[in-house]
Amino acid sequence: MASSKPVSAEGETMAVDAAPRRPRILLAASGSVAAVKFANLCHCFSEWADVRAVATNASLHFIDRASIPKDVTLYTDDNEWSSWMKLGDNVLHIELRKWADIMVIAPLSANTLGKIAGGLCDNLLTCIVRAWDYSKPFFVAPAMNTLMWNNPFTERHLIAIDELGISLIPPVTKRLACGDYGNGAMAEPSTIYSTVRLFYESKAQQGSVYIWPS
Repeated sequence: MASSKPVSAEGETMAVDAAPRRPRILLAASGSVAAVKFANLCHCFSEWADVRAVATNASLHFIDRASIPKDVTLYTDDNEWSSWMKLGDNVLHIELRKWADIMVIAPLSANTLGKIAGGLCDNLLTCIVRAWDYSKPFFVAPAMNTLMWNNPFTERHLIAIDELGISLIPPVTKRLACGDYGNGAMAEPSTIYSTVRLFYESKAQQGSVYIWPS
């Protein structure tokens, strides 16, 4: 597991002839069995972009930390509290929001979906979401049981996050971890990666986003 270290978007200088830097992707996992694929997702993105990772306490039950790429720092709720000691210290959820060009939550659990839709911010992940600059791309890939996905609350919550400007990478139909068959499985890491990369590169070509030089 990569050890936690300070992150900051401050103090960068721009050289006129510098090459554009790699995109900065903030990957996050919430408490779904699909978090077993989170390390794979980190590997997909880290070949193209600079990656930081955030995990809720529930998701840590499923994540194999040893499989996360060595150059990807994994932040948890403990880092949010341990990194701040006094007034003037950096606030981690703000620093991560400043650092990132794009945020991706995969998997997005039913519980975290409900928190985001309701504006709750009771952990590192949801604090980042509440403080997010929605002029920057934000994707979610839900993962939950079929009946949870089909629940009327889910439809209301999806409408709420769509109004925020969050882009949905829909779940797929397959045999779920619980044994049920139906819609609700997280899209494959390769699909999530290609969706985000194609979106970002298309916007970059159109001049809608700008990759700051290193």
